[in-house]
Amino acid sequence: MSFFNYSEPLLRKRQEEVESQNLCGLVRLHWQIKNLTLFSGFYTRIDQAFILWGLISLGIFATAQFLPISWSSQAILWSAFTLVGIVGMVTLTWFWVSVERLRWIVYSWVVLMLAGLTLTDLGIFLGWGEILMHLCPMWLGLSAIGYGFTGLGMRSRTFVLMGLVHLLGILVLPYCGSMQFLSTGLIMTISLLLLAQIEWDMRPSVTAMVIAIPHSNN
Repeated sequence: MSFFNYSEPLLRKRQEEVESQNLCGLVRLHWQIKNLTLFSGFYTRIDQAFILWGLISLGIFATAQFLPISWSSQAILWSAFTLVGIVGMVTLTWFWVSVERLRWIVYSWVVLMLAGLTLTDLGIFLGWGEILMHLCPMWLGLSAIGYGFTGLGMRSRTFVLMGLVHLLGILVLPYCGSMQFLSTGLIMTISLLLLAQIEWDMRPSVTAMVIAIPHSNN
């Protein structure tokens, strides 16, 4: 038996059905003007965690790129955002990873994010030049490791691919000139928001019950 399920597409449009464990905390959005539907979709708690980290990543790296704030002030701001992201991620994903017996993936992301935060703060407050010069590749590398763990744990080619995208981003950074922070933020954010919008492949779920999501009549 193959490690990955190659019968499933690598990326595909979100289906209007979810497994029972994804109903917990699911958010349904349906925006329309008269008979014109502007947007209709739903977001599981896993999707919400992706969106949360995407917004945090964009905020952190856009701040570093564009706002004239001291490094020490940014370190405090980044630390607060990162801790909010960690707590939010654990809260949003805990039920799902518990059902799927994948808690170790969340632990891995927490360790990676705390390691990155610690190195970043030490680099800023202790003036470690090597860390400061490599903040962008360091965060892309940590994200690549996290996606790699996630891909292997879930047997998902999609997450392995996301890890490779982040590694490729490290190779591209030298060509981004003075826009490395923005480029890093965009790579991380676009990847996360994409994962929140599509349906990714993974190993067979522990729970096989699939439930259709009803359409809004509003």
